[in-house]
Amino acid sequence: MSDNSIATMEKHSIAWSKALSVLIIVAGIVAIVVPPAGGIAATLLIGWLLVFAGMAHLVFGWHTRKVGGLGWAMLLGLIYLLTGLYTLLHPLAGLAALTLLLGAYLSAQAILEFVLAWHLRRLGASAWLVFNGVVMLLLAAAIWSTWPSSSEWVIGTFLGVSLIFSGVGRLRLLAAAQRAHLLLA
Repeated sequence: MSDNSIATMEKHSIAWSKALSVLIIVAGIVAIVVPPAGGIAATLLIGWLLVFAGMAHLVFGWHTRKVGGLGWAMLLGLIYLLTGLYTLLHPLAGLAALTLLLGAYLSAQAILEFVLAWHLRRLGASAWLVFNGVVMLLLAAAIWSTWPSSSEWVIGTFLGVSLIFSGVGRLRLLAAAQRAHLLLA
């Protein structure tokens, strides 16, 4: 390959990466503006992942049946598969369950942050852990206090914020890579 074709490929790659980053940001904005749509999209994605994981467990269980544990592998595969199918057929119930799980996760994370801050208090940096724990606790309280109605906005809003940060981060990384490339050229 000549240098010209490598430079052309690099320009196309950067252009595609920028376009993808902008699309990620737009998807994040849409998820924040219409949080139920973002929440349902996330729920459907998780439902499909559960279906595929269930099928993979069933296939794995069948192929390793001679080793033992066929019944448990098949049971686990069926649980994944049926949970995924239920989530796909009843996305609002799946969204409510995901929101409940997110509230439990944030509560557990807050408790662990407080415990870690207590154990690391002598190092002097535990204030950030306490701050993070308080934020996680407030987010969990917002979910718990309004659940199940919080299901309509929590997952979509959190997903939207995450997508925006991911898109902006990708753009910043691309800009830094381009600056570094210009410095090396």
